[in-house]
Amino acid sequence: MTPVLYVDQNNPSPEVVEQAAKTLRSQGVLVLPTDSVYGLACAATPANPAHGRIFDIKHRDRAQTLPWFVADASDLDRYGAQVPAWAHRLAARFWPGALTLVVRASSEVPPEYAHAFDGGPSTIALRVPGSELVRALVREVGPLAQTSANTHGQASATSGESVEPAIAREADLVLDGGAAPLAVASTIVEATGKAPRILREGALSGHEVLLAV
Repeated sequence: MTPVLYVDQNNPSPEVVEQAAKTLRSQGVLVLPTDSVYGLACAATPANPAHGRIFDIKHRDRAQTLPWFVADASDLDRYGAQVPAWAHRLAARFWPGALTLVVRASSEVPPEYAHAFDGGPSTIALRVPGSELVRALVREVGPLAQTSANTHGQASATSGESVEPAIAREADLVLDGGAAPLAVASTIVEATGKAPRILREGALSGHEVLLAV
């Protein structure tokens, strides 16, 4: 049975952070709470077998890629390349928070985590979540490759108890932080050109995003 640790997202205990970080460093898969919905996460390191396991656990096509959780806005230029000035303004306004920015991937992003569509540039989706727990883990182990903790096509989990048993069984550790504060997925914005393109409207409205550009 997968071990479960209970955690306060806003004030995680050092013991829980260390246990979760140990799991990630050991190429494990976590179920963890975020500010938006519960996620499946692994360390975004080269050739990490946990990366492929996440696709298998979700029954998701491996042709897709996983967004990254990063620690702060400075990571936008570390893992992104040719990031537009307006994208920096969005990060300054909404990070930490429920905004995911899809940017050109820098050379620091291992190829298996980047996505190239129709011959275009390789991209990576980045977010600084409004969760001290998740940011603490990123500071410990580096970026986390992650996706919502649900079988592909099913509803996202918004609390520890609503995570599908089949998902929890396949993870190496479950962190239960109770109800997710927003209980809705992040808003995704493509940030590779001269103007933002809303790919998915979530916790932030497209209107809010465009006003902040």
